[in-house]
Amino acid sequence: MTFFQACLAPVHSAEGRLPNGPRQDRNMADQSILIVDDDRELRDLIVQFLSEHGYRTAQAADVPAMRGILARSKPDLIILDLMMPGEDGLAALRTMDPHDRPPVIMLSAMGSDVDRIVGLEMGADDYLAKPCNPRELLARVRAVLRRNLGDVVQQAKYRFGGLEFDAATRELRQPTGELVDLTANEFRLLEIFLLADRRVLSRDELSRRLKGDHYEEFDRAIDLAISRLRRKLGIAGVPDAIRTVRGEGYGLGPAVERA
Repeated sequence: MTFFQACLAPVHSAEGRLPNGPRQDRNMADQSILIVDDDRELRDLIVQFLSEHGYRTAQAADVPAMRGILARSKPDLIILDLMMPGEDGLAALRTMDPHDRPPVIMLSAMGSDVDRIVGLEMGADDYLAKPCNPRELLARVRAVLRRNLGDVVQQAKYRFGGLEFDAATRELRQPTGELVDLTANEFRLLEIFLLADRRVLSRDELSRRLKGDHYEEFDRAIDLAISRLRRKLGIAGVPDAIRTVRGEGYGLGPAVERA
C-alpha cells in the first residue's frame, strides 16, 4: 500500500466513497484539473480522489501528452510532477506563457527549500513534496483555485509610478504600452501590495496571502520573491516601487490610483 493509499483509507466510508465528497465542492463542480505524472498508480489515485470531490479531471503521463491536452482545452489547474523522464516539469513550466496558463501546483520527491524556491520562482503557484497527504493536496487545490477565481473576478485597474496594472487581463504595462514580464506569483504579489494601498504588510502576512493557509512561518522565500519583483519594477522605471520598513515588513512606495 502506498502512502497516498494509506492516507485515503481512513477517510473513505463503508460504501467506498468519501463522506460528503462531491457536495463539499459543489460550487467548484465545473472546474477541471489536469494531473501530469509518470507514476501511473499515483496519477490514478489523485484522479479518483479529486473526482470524488466533484472536480473534472484529465491526466497525462509526460510533458508531450500534457501539451497535447492543453492544445485542445485549458484546465483550471495543473498538478505537475517535477521529475519525469525526458522533459521534466520544471522545464515545461519554464516554457509556459505566464500570462496565458492555468495555475500550477508542483509535486516533487525533492522537498528541500532550494527546490521549492526554484519551483515557485519559475512561476508555480504552490509546491508540495512527495509523498503527500491527499487531504493536504485537496486543501491546496482549493486554496489555489480560490485565489485564481478571485483574480478573475477582480476587474479593477490601478496606476502607480507610471505603470498600469490590469487585473482582468493580468497585465502590467509601462507608459509606452510595453508589457512588464511577471510570473503568476509575482503578479499575485503585486496585486496584494496594490490592494493594501501602501499599508505595510509583514512577511508572514504576505506569505499567508500569497500561499493561503499553507504558508510556512519564517519562510524566507517571500524575501526572494519581493527582491525579484522589485528588480523587475525597477527595470520598468519604478526603482522605489517596494519599500522595506525595518522590523515591520514591506509596502508599496508610489501612490496608487484606481484607473
